[in-house]
Amino acid sequence: MPNGRLLLLDSASLYFRAFFGVPDSIKAPDGTVVNALRGMLDFVATLKTEFDPVAMVACWDDDWRPQWRVDLMDTYKTHRVGEDGAEGDTTEGLLGPQVPLIAEALALLGIPVIGAAHAEADDIIGTLSSEWDGPVDVVTGDRDLFQLVDDARSVRVLYTSRGGVANPDLVDNAWMRERYGIEASQYVDFAVMRGDPSDGIPGVPGIGDKTAAVLLNEFHDLEGIIAAADDPTSSIKPRVRQSIKDSADYITAARSVVAVRRDACEISAWKLEVLTDDQQSAFRAFADRWGITGAADRVLEALSS
Repeated sequence: MPNGRLLLLDSASLYFRAFFGVPDSIKAPDGTVVNALRGMLDFVATLKTEFDPVAMVACWDDDWRPQWRVDLMDTYKTHRVGEDGAEGDTTEGLLGPQVPLIAEALALLGIPVIGAAHAEADDIIGTLSSEWDGPVDVVTGDRDLFQLVDDARSVRVLYTSRGGVANPDLVDNAWMRERYGIEASQYVDFAVMRGDPSDGIPGVPGIGDKTAAVLLNEFHDLEGIIAAADDPTSSIKPRVRQSIKDSADYITAARSVVAVRRDACEISAWKLEVLTDDQQSAFRAFADRWGITGAADRVLEALSS
């Protein structure tokens, strides 16, 4: 396996960001809105230029709400479910048609698009970041993936929530300590206690970021916290103690829901290659059809350098 840097794209996080960041006046000759497609290609160009990975993989939500997670927690992403049971459309139908185009464009550029049955993109990212023999950068606006940060293995997160793709936060263990007061290895337990309304994870009532960090610093992990809650001589305050005890079933389920899988897919010796003339011609034909020739020029230049 190569020892160079692998860049893992949280694809949905990025194409949603592109969709909302690029005007929907960007259209193909047939009138199809292609703002997310253009934005995603510009993201790829920026990331290749700034971080110079040897390989780049687009991690895909083949199953954005796996049933096994719903079986553990029936509130999981419930608020996102549309009338047909699919992920709710908050974009008036303008993004959906672009998603397969984005996948096609990435494949034409030689960037693998990897998903797996019963797995979210987070699970693909968790698996590949664990198996790659070299440094890994995870590009996402999703805090859940902070759990993958591992200084010893040079795994970090390029967090796009504030500075965007051009200026992401470089999340390592020091960043985690400064931001949350915990080690990256404690993030799953931290997230379980704090909760995450955006994913329908309620958290332990009465416990927010600060209390979760205090508990983890004193008792190290959820097992230690639960044991301390059962110990009347521990330092946990009565209200928090009772809340933890009342939430025992939730904590057990939520930990499995929040933790990403590390066995979702196979890993290969991927490597970014300069496209052949035929490959470039195929990609340019695609770009001409969808009216994104400027973005095509930028991404081809970035990938050839």
